[in-house]
Amino acid sequence: MPDNPIGALSGVRVLDLSRVLGGPYCGQILGDHGADVLKIEPPQGDDTRAWGPPFAKDGVASYYMGLNRNKRVQHLDLSSEAGRDALMALLPQADVLIENFKTGTMERWGIGYDTLSKRFPSLVWCRVSGFGADGPLGALPGYDAAVQAMTGIMSINGEAEGGALRVGLPVVDMVTGLNATLGVLLALQERARSGKGQLVEAALYDSGLSLLHPHAANWFVDGKTPRRTGNAHPNIYPYDALRTGTDPIFLAVGNDRQFAVFCRCIGVPEMAQDARFADARSRSVNRATLKEALEAVLQAFDGRTLVDTLMAEGVPAAPVLPVDAALQHPHTLHREMVVEMEGGYRGIASPIKLSRTPASYRHAPLTPGDRFEHKD
Repeated sequence: MPDNPIGALSGVRVLDLSRVLGGPYCGQILGDHGADVLKIEPPQGDDTRAWGPPFAKDGVASYYMGLNRNKRVQHLDLSSEAGRDALMALLPQADVLIENFKTGTMERWGIGYDTLSKRFPSLVWCRVSGFGADGPLGALPGYDAAVQAMTGIMSINGEAEGGALRVGLPVVDMVTGLNATLGVLLALQERARSGKGQLVEAALYDSGLSLLHPHAANWFVDGKTPRRTGNAHPNIYPYDALRTGTDPIFLAVGNDRQFAVFCRCIGVPEMAQDARFADARSRSVNRATLKEALEAVLQAFDGRTLVDTLMAEGVPAAPVLPVDAALQHPHTLHREMVVEMEGGYRGIASPIKLSRTPASYRHAPLTPGDRFEHKD
């Protein structure tokens, strides 16, 4: 049994003033691990309440529901004096403030970081933005897809013969939320020593660039502009989706031993001795020839059965599943990766597993609140 079922961040109080994805995702992670999160929304609510269909409870979009559990919600108009007064009444108890207003908005309201950090020196202020506050693109608005385009992500995503393609989920927004969470935890750790808060910045642009491995590393070494390689890894092979006699499988062979075992499993052990494929460098250079040879052999195999065989032999392989099958997979259930809460809420659970202070799920999205639960 866990020592503390409330979570590792029990007693940490968070004001989540953010909207859309990056900031709310950070707030949900903190809330999952025990922080008391009070989400402050404008009177009309977070924009993502209307980002559907589908729509769930009270006509609120599923998009919003996936990012705002373990929070209680209060509506304040921070452009009004009354709304700002209500926020100021909450700040003395807050440990963390998360915001992603357009740069200069909170300053115009007289509640920017430079002003409030003097009044609340222990406050950890987390700012999520598109491009940061300054520089050639500073203070400009940023959205996930646009940042995917600008940071090179789209240029290396998609089939080799096709055009640049957006990654099919908001990966930049989500990684920015993770970076924001890491920054908050680092700042709280440092505050335990110094007693002082600080500004944590997480920008979509920076986070997008940080995702470019190994393409950036390749460019730094050889100066060649990375190209799209479809499902294939740019550096190693076979690390690709391959056709079989039935369903395609994804094969992730990372070393010579795995390749030899793979060749044995599909009945062509001699292929691992072929000079064109005998080591990682050769397999990568000769990938087109290798793919053609492998798919010719794999036509005799059932994809799902072959995956089971390969995994049992220590060769990383997987079926290519749709979302519904992944969410209903027996291992998904075993790992407790689906949360069900009162009122019909279902969502993806926290992937962070702590043995003594695990995540907990206390508030479904849209739970009302006007003050913190934990008091000094």
